[in-house]
Amino acid sequence: MNASTPTPGSSDDTGHDHDAPEGHAQGHGHEHHHDHDHDHAAHPHAHDGSHEHDSLVVEDEPGNLLGQQMVNALQALLIRRRILSAGEVALEIQNLEAPGTHLGARIVARAWVDPAYRQRLLENGKNGAAELKIKVGEAQLVVVENTPDRHHVVVCTLCSCYPRSILGQPPAWYISKAYRARTVREPASVLEEFGLTLPATTAIHVHDSNADMRFLVLPQRPEGTAHLDEDALARLVTRDSMIGVAQALTP
Repeated sequence: MNASTPTPGSSDDTGHDHDAPEGHAQGHGHEHHHDHDHDHAAHPHAHDGSHEHDSLVVEDEPGNLLGQQMVNALQALLIRRRILSAGEVALEIQNLEAPGTHLGARIVARAWVDPAYRQRLLENGKNGAAELKIKVGEAQLVVVENTPDRHHVVVCTLCSCYPRSILGQPPAWYISKAYRARTVREPASVLEEFGLTLPATTAIHVHDSNADMRFLVLPQRPEGTAHLDEDALARLVTRDSMIGVAQALTP
C-alpha cells in the first residue's frame, strides 16, 4: 500500500478500546481473545473524501529508521566488547529470518486438499502444524476459516503479536498505529485499501492477537484449482491472505 495515499478514517487510540466504534452497533462479540464482529452490510462506510485520513504506514518510516540505528549501535557495541561475535550475530539474524510464509502456505494447502486435516487444524492449530513437522513457537495458534459468508482479519491492537514461526517477520503496515486502531473500527474500509472489497452480505470478524494467542487465517481455496497438487496450491497462498487483508491468488 502506498504510504502517501490518503486512507479513510483516523485514530490516535492504539489500545484495547471495547466501546463500539462510531458507526457500528453495540454488542458485537468479545471473546477471551477480543474478537470484533462487523456486519458492514448494515453499516456502510462513506468514501466522500470530505475528511482527512491517516495512512496505514506513514508513521512507521521515521520509527523504523530510528529503531534500525539503535539496533546497529547496540550490535556494534556488543561485538566491540566481545560479548558477541559478528558470526553469532549473523547466525541469530538468520535464525530469526528463517521462518517465512512458505510454512504457513504449506499448512493452508494441506487443509485445502485434506478435509480431515482441515478439521483437526481448526480444532487445534498448533497440533495441526506439528503434523506437518512445523513447529509453532507461539503459545497457541488459532486457525480461522474464511467462507463466502464470513471473512476473518487479524490485528494486534497493543503491539505487534504475530505468528512469526510460520509467517516470518510482520510487514511494516501490520505494526503501524493506524492499522492497529482502524482495523477494529472500520475493517471494511481498511480491506478496501488493500484492494479487497467484500460482498455486502459477508460479515467481517476481527481477531486481536496477544501474547498467548496468535491467529492464522485459512483463506478460501480459489476456484479452478481442482487440478493442482499441494505444492502448486501452496504457491497461491500469500502472507496477506493468511492475515486476512487479501484473498489467495488465482492460477
